[in-house]
Amino acid sequence: MTDAVLEVRGLTRRFGPVVANDGVDLRVRAGEVVGLLGHNGAGKTTLVSQIVGLLKPDSGSIRVAGVDAVADPATARRCVALQAQSQAPIDGLTPRGAIEIAGRLRGMSRTAASAAARTLADELDIHEWLDRRALPDGRGLSGGVRRLAAFAMAAVAPVPLVILDEPTNDVDAGRRRRLWDTVRRLGDDGAGVLLVTHNVVEAERVVDELVVLDHGKVVAAGSPSGLRGSGDNDLRLELSLNPDGADPSDPLAAVPIPVTRRVRLGRRVLLTLGPGDAEAAVSWATRLRSSRLIEEYSLAPATLEDVYLAATTRASPGAAATTEEATHV
Repeated sequence: MTDAVLEVRGLTRRFGPVVANDGVDLRVRAGEVVGLLGHNGAGKTTLVSQIVGLLKPDSGSIRVAGVDAVADPATARRCVALQAQSQAPIDGLTPRGAIEIAGRLRGMSRTAASAAARTLADELDIHEWLDRRALPDGRGLSGGVRRLAAFAMAAVAPVPLVILDEPTNDVDAGRRRRLWDTVRRLGDDGAGVLLVTHNVVEAERVVDELVVLDHGKVVAAGSPSGLRGSGDNDLRLELSLNPDGADPSDPLAAVPIPVTRRVRLGRRVLLTLGPGDAEAAVSWATRLRSSRLIEEYSLAPATLEDVYLAATTRASPGAAATTEEATHV
C-alpha cells in the first residue's frame, strides 16, 4: 500500500540521438508539493508530457493514483489536472466561465463550480477581471490574468494529482505570492502537486520535496533543508569579480574561511559557509574590495538557488561556470 499519487521509475525517452529523460525516478505523495527544477532543455516538459499521456516512454513506468499511465493513459489522465506551460485557449470566455467549465468537466455541480470559482478569485485577487471576456490576439485580458485563470482551471476541482508547469509566468509579484499560497493550500487539502518552475527562490517556501533535472537526469532530490546540507542557517558570500581579474577563491585553499560549496558563474562567485564564519567572511571580503581584487561583495542566507546552481553547474576546464564541493579548514 502506498500514498503516492505519482510514481515514475526508470523513465527514459529519446528523440533520435537526444536522450530527453534518462532513467528518471520521481514520486509525489498525497498532500505533498514536489518542485521539479531544471534549465531549459533539461527534460521537464518531456517528463510532464509522458505523465499525462501525450508521449509514450521508451522504457520505465508511470503510475498515477495507482493506474498504469503507460498502459491506460486515458484513465490515468482523469486523475490529473494540468496547467500547461502555454496559455490556456480561453478566447471568447470570461475567467469565471472558463473556471466553472473546468470544474463541471471534473464532475462538479453547477453550484459547487460557481462557489469554487469565487473562492479562487478571492485567493488570487482577480475579481476585477472575473467577468471580462478574453478576446483574440491577447485582447481583453492581460497575459498575467489569463495565466491566473488557467491556474484556477487546474485548481478548481479536487483531483489526486495537480501538475503546474511554470504557473507564475507573466504574473505580477503580488499575485505570485497569492498563487504560491494557493499551491500550498492544494497540498494541505490532500492533493499531490508537481510544480515545474524556474523560480527557485519563490518556490522554496511551498515545496516539501525538490527534484532537479539536468540534461535529462535527476542530479539532486530531497527536502529543502536536506539539500541545503548543514541546515537552514548556512550563508552565501557572493563575490563580484573585476572584468578579466583573478578569482581570489581559486584555488579554494586560498580562502581563509571554511567553505562547503563554491560555484562560479561568469564574474560571480558564490561561497557557502556556516553562520559562525560570518564575521571572518566579511573581513576577508572587505580586504579584497579595499585591495581592488573584487568589485563588490554581499552576505545573505543561503537558499535553494545555491543548491540548484551547484547541482546543474558542471566543473570543467575553460567552462563558463564551475562548481566545487569541499570542506576547507
